[in-house]
Amino acid sequence: MAQQIDSEIIDQVSILAKLELTETERQQAMEDMQKMLDYIDQLNELDTSQTEPMPHIFPIQNVFRDDEAVNGDDREAMLKNAPKQKDGQYQVPKTIE
Repeated sequence: MAQQIDSEIIDQVSILAKLELTETERQQAMEDMQKMLDYIDQLNELDTSQTEPMPHIFPIQNVFRDDEAVNGDDREAMLKNAPKQKDGQYQVPKTIE
């Protein structure tokens, strides 16, 4: 059976969560937490001895590819688009005086 949620536990949780609860909210939180613990108890009753553990619920595979250069360094083709070039490099206006 699940642990019974009492006002002391609600006080501790509200301090940790930095919440200021009204009495109605405290009562509702107590009921909700108790329902959660009861549901966990219900899940613990299931027989999972024949179930194989899974690292994830979806089948996951490596989506990374090998890092391979495919188009290389075609400097001449790139420099054809440059407005100005000098010594095989882009020539740009001086920005610092």
